[in-house]
Amino acid sequence: MPVVIHIMAKVSINLATGSIQKEELIVGIDLGTTNSLVAFINPDKNPQVINDTGKGVLVPSVVHFGPTGDITVGNEAKDYLITDPQNTVFSVKRLLGRSYKDIENYKDFFSYKVIDDDSESLVKIKVGDKFYTPIELSGLILKELKVRAEHALKTPVNRAVITVPAYFNDSQRQATRDAGKLAGLDVLRIVNEPTAASLAYGIGLNPEETKTIAVYDLGGGTFDVSILQIQNGIFEVLSTNGNTFLGGDDFDSAIVDYWIEKNQLNKADLIADNKLAQRLRLKAEEAKKAFAHQSLFNEKIGDIWYTIDRNTFNELILPKVQETITCCQNALKDAKLEIGQIDEVIMVGGSTRTALVKKMVAEFFGRPVHDEVNPDEVVALGAAIQADVLAGNRSDILLLDVTPLSLGIETMGGLMDVIIPRNSKIPTKAGRQYTTSIDGQVNMKIAVYQGERDLIKENRKLAEFDLKGIPSMPAGFPKVDINFLLNADGILKIQAIELRSGVKQEVEVKPTYGITDDQVEQMLMDSITHAKDDVAQRMLIEARTEGEQMTYTVENFIKKYSNFLSITEISETTQYVQKLKDALTSGDKDLIHKSIDELNEFTRPFAERLMDEAISTAMKGKSIE
Repeated sequence: MPVVIHIMAKVSINLATGSIQKEELIVGIDLGTTNSLVAFINPDKNPQVINDTGKGVLVPSVVHFGPTGDITVGNEAKDYLITDPQNTVFSVKRLLGRSYKDIENYKDFFSYKVIDDDSESLVKIKVGDKFYTPIELSGLILKELKVRAEHALKTPVNRAVITVPAYFNDSQRQATRDAGKLAGLDVLRIVNEPTAASLAYGIGLNPEETKTIAVYDLGGGTFDVSILQIQNGIFEVLSTNGNTFLGGDDFDSAIVDYWIEKNQLNKADLIADNKLAQRLRLKAEEAKKAFAHQSLFNEKIGDIWYTIDRNTFNELILPKVQETITCCQNALKDAKLEIGQIDEVIMVGGSTRTALVKKMVAEFFGRPVHDEVNPDEVVALGAAIQADVLAGNRSDILLLDVTPLSLGIETMGGLMDVIIPRNSKIPTKAGRQYTTSIDGQVNMKIAVYQGERDLIKENRKLAEFDLKGIPSMPAGFPKVDINFLLNADGILKIQAIELRSGVKQEVEVKPTYGITDDQVEQMLMDSITHAKDDVAQRMLIEARTEGEQMTYTVENFIKKYSNFLSITEISETTQYVQKLKDALTSGDKDLIHKSIDELNEFTRPFAERLMDEAISTAMKGKSIE
């Protein structure tokens, strides 16, 4: 018999499954690159998307920051893409769990400032004098969805299932969980978007069903295709392929480029005039949508007519659609399958409404595609079905045992880095790679914790051990893989291995040993109650840690390469370093990030100059130490 504990008198949590019982509504959320939406199971037991106060089902994933600190999200924020683009953030999903190096080739895509700190740390976005993480910005979008759901349903919404692309890595999935927490949501599960889409079509609901399906997902900014195998109600991702910078936005851009050429516009002027560029992009989006019911688009902006017909549009987008078909071929190859082995093809994403897309996908797979369910809504509807399963309202789907509390390790600043999130199916295996923070570090303390709070002091310590014998190397060079293996009996094996040397250490613990139902209940309650404060503390600690690392790196640089710098440069750099050190004691996250940004901008030319000097010297057969 599963053990059930109660929260707030009306909410129950099943410790065997980690799921909420029937008393409380759990919503399904599709957090999209271009648009987001929320769905629930209505009284007729059918999934339904929420349209609050007639604003529409789709909530644009756009956030605007006003001059007085006011924040606008969704439909109203979208208007500011034209009137105030530098303070309007869009496509933030592209940045979740990413470092600047991941997206530096696409930095011109964003009209707002994405901070380059020349490191592997996660990106930040600067708006005015404030710095935001993609987690904070995604949290604002999720909070808007929560508010709309509560207004429409007239009931509190505290728990959700959120979908992510199948190719999202651990860092991106955890960032999505953190965004939900910041929005005041207890994220019961992160579900792959293709899995959710399958559920919306009823595929996988029958535990006796065995099928292999392809999910073709072409949204506004991203494309991915996933090959899934469904057996005994279990979804396995066999392969995934795609392009995180290919979508309906590219169709719009193709139209804009066509108009620029046809009307002999100066592209440099458009880049300089952000407002005109956005107006043109939105007009192109109108044209694209119009081709669903007309063959010619002809409208005016200012004194210029912008004209395009459907055949020209199809010619313009053909190379992009062909790119997606190539991705489908690669996905099949990776899954070691032939086209004839695919039983169903599901279309997801608003851009699949384009007639050419449907035609080419159907021709490639040699079968009609599923597009009966609104492609904008299908993922959210499937997430609502998954939420209904977690609520214990469906007996036709087997719920595997899951871990009731998150498992992770302590990182710099006393933070909890989650390796296995709460509600993960068991048995399971997960891992992450870490490195050293100081030069010559030969030992690494690994402390394992269980709980839902951001600070390890609020969680339960399970084990601690030292990985000894790491070769002495500069900070950042060692590569330490830490893997968690949680078996079906609830035994957790932690393995740490330094990849360059092969140094290895293992330990076993039982996460639930000696913990009562009441303690689990309290830990879950505390994580919800203190979510906002926890995230704020985490972000301050991360800013301090990054700032301390920056001062350490710059001071070492000055010591090592002082002969390449002028006295004035050394003096000014020292002033910037001191300014950052002062900011570190302030407790102001934005001030710390601002000081890091200023120091980084000032010192970047030094590094570039040193690199040029190193190349020049190497060409002469010498080396710089």
